[in-house]
Amino acid sequence: MRPRNYTAVIKVVGVGGGGTNAVNRMIKMGIKGVDFIAANTDAQSLLGSKADIKLDLGRKTTRGLGAGANPEVGRQAALDSADLIKEALKGSDMVFITAGEGGGTGTGASPVIAEIAHELGALTVGVVTRPFGFEGRRRSVQAEEGVQALRDVLDTLIVIPNDRLLQISDNNVKVNEAYLKSDEILSNGVKGISGLITQPGVINVDFADVKTILKDAGSAVLGIGRSTGEQRAPNAAQAAISSPLLEANMDGAEGVLITITGSADLKLQEVDEAARVITERADDNAEIIFGHIVDESLGDTVEVTVVAAGFGPRPNRRLRNDSEQIDNGGDGLPDFIKG
Repeated sequence: MRPRNYTAVIKVVGVGGGGTNAVNRMIKMGIKGVDFIAANTDAQSLLGSKADIKLDLGRKTTRGLGAGANPEVGRQAALDSADLIKEALKGSDMVFITAGEGGGTGTGASPVIAEIAHELGALTVGVVTRPFGFEGRRRSVQAEEGVQALRDVLDTLIVIPNDRLLQISDNNVKVNEAYLKSDEILSNGVKGISGLITQPGVINVDFADVKTILKDAGSAVLGIGRSTGEQRAPNAAQAAISSPLLEANMDGAEGVLITITGSADLKLQEVDEAARVITERADDNAEIIFGHIVDESLGDTVEVTVVAAGFGPRPNRRLRNDSEQIDNGGDGLPDFIKG
């Protein structure tokens, strides 16, 4: 087995209330090998964050009271704090941005943070949620605008529609449990990708492999499946590619990342069986990278995470001149993101 590469610097930025909650969940899950950053305009929320780095965005603008569900306030707060953001992201090879779309800070600040990360040379991946239908039309419209803004600046964007969670929950699920489930899905998406690089396993994957799939990939879909007992690995794989979280099937994906997680007794044959279930559904010309993560806490359970990337339009960075780099003396952003 060749030595694994542990040198990639991976940072996860939780933006806004939803993103901050998701980061807390990831820390509780024990995701290893990444640095966590919480970025918010709500000082109270930051106080409850377990992240190593906390960015109090736009303190002069919001006085720590939040963005009032206004994405423009969130955007301006991030612009005002561009130097803080750059300092926190400096040296990153890969930056995850996680947020709940539709509110003020997550929707408005996330594209600003993504562009700063890109200008610093990091591979940028967004894992965000669309709001539940019961949260109202205004929030839904704002979420869609925020998703489009992120698509233009991130290398890869995974959007998880919260309403799909209702399909995998029973009718008695409580409201707070639904939001916790949303945080869990965001966390598993980040874990499934970052773990390929940072965690030991039977099959080695390094940062360059992941970058091959996710660099300038545009939209991506996420599927997660779990199973126990006989045929646990192929059954988990089938559950992943049949997941209600998938907004589209894998047809047309140019790249597929497969993460198979289980205890140390998971056999190589099981890994092969799970991978075959997924590769048979993928395009013949798709680039496929798969790896295995050891997680003893799963016991007899096998978890399969699939990220299929390379759908639709690519990041719209052609609007930006190549000469437009971060200006350390200004607000740190190219003109096109300033509106």
